[in-house]
Amino acid sequence: MAMAGKRDYYEVLGISKGASEKEVKKAYRQLAKQFHPDVNKAPDAEAKFKEVSEAYEVLTDQQKRATYDQYGHQGVNFGSDGFNWQRDFTHFSDIEDLFGGSDFFGHGNIFDMFFSGQNQRKRGSGELRGSDIRYDIDVTLEEINSGVNRKINIFRHERCIGCNGSGSKTGKLQTCQVCRGRGQEIKQQRTPFGMFQSVSTCTKCGGVGRLPEKPCTTCNGNGIEKKSKDIDVKVPAGVRDGSHLRLSGEGNAGPYGGPKGDLYVVIHEADHSIFTRHEDDILCDISITFTQAALGAEIDVPTIDGRVSLKIPEGTQNHTVFRLKNQGLPHLRGGGRGNEHVRVTIEVPKILSKKQRQILEEYRKIEPKVGQNIWDKLKGIFT
Repeated sequence: MAMAGKRDYYEVLGISKGASEKEVKKAYRQLAKQFHPDVNKAPDAEAKFKEVSEAYEVLTDQQKRATYDQYGHQGVNFGSDGFNWQRDFTHFSDIEDLFGGSDFFGHGNIFDMFFSGQNQRKRGSGELRGSDIRYDIDVTLEEINSGVNRKINIFRHERCIGCNGSGSKTGKLQTCQVCRGRGQEIKQQRTPFGMFQSVSTCTKCGGVGRLPEKPCTTCNGNGIEKKSKDIDVKVPAGVRDGSHLRLSGEGNAGPYGGPKGDLYVVIHEADHSIFTRHEDDILCDISITFTQAALGAEIDVPTIDGRVSLKIPEGTQNHTVFRLKNQGLPHLRGGGRGNEHVRVTIEVPKILSKKQRQILEEYRKIEPKVGQNIWDKLKGIFT
């Protein structure tokens, strides 16, 4: 029994009704990678990502799957707002395996960046992971060219010294009486299709399952206090605007002794007065005189590492682009560099001396006529 507008969950994942849990997870991982909004910029990618996430959440839960197989979408439509993918997604035990890896230069560990700032339970420990922190820094093109070390100052939650992060003055914790140590509150709801259970984080202990026996007066019993911290950040050469540097374990400490989150340093590339960047290539405009363009010349041009000599051939036209090989920015991954592209603009003087005017007047008498061909082509149109 399908709800209006909803596709069959097995159809969404492209699997048969008798597919094993392993087959469900495999199909989900492939589709989630394909439609994740941080990777796929298509207008409908987010909607498809939500759809496969909803199907996965139901078909990997034995009770929900059995209910779905019997009653369809109506049987698993929890609450008035139905499935909330951003709320329920963090409860998956194996979702972190979806993208894997710890490197995050633009397209690395999408899981870590996508859920930054959320408390996550450390598997099997009953502890809550501290939230992630974002810090933005501006770097110049010169710093990107060579790489740079930066010292940044952040305010973050640290373990309370008074109670060593336990939140308890005596160092002892007791089982939460609301959730009885599970960290979750289980509520039952009667529906036309039978009794259903909903599970949510305990509002009393925040999901830890334990509470301080005697709350610490320094941190008010949560085991953390806010402090200033200097951190050294190494920005690698060749990094691009919008890249994220992940510093594992440099985020906020978790409550009641929970592990720290991560620090994400977001790179912003400052505008340059001369160069424009295109991936690892750089571009610049240089003005030359009419005589340099007509007769040829050798000029100095700027690069990111200093000046180099550029030969202007005789008869160079306006907006000709010259390539300086390996004079761009270093590649972030692997050796080599990009190129520099120099576009020349022929500068016409606004004010001429008497002698300059005389010379140009003489030249005008003998210069070849230009633009005549176009008038010959248009002659038949106007006559």
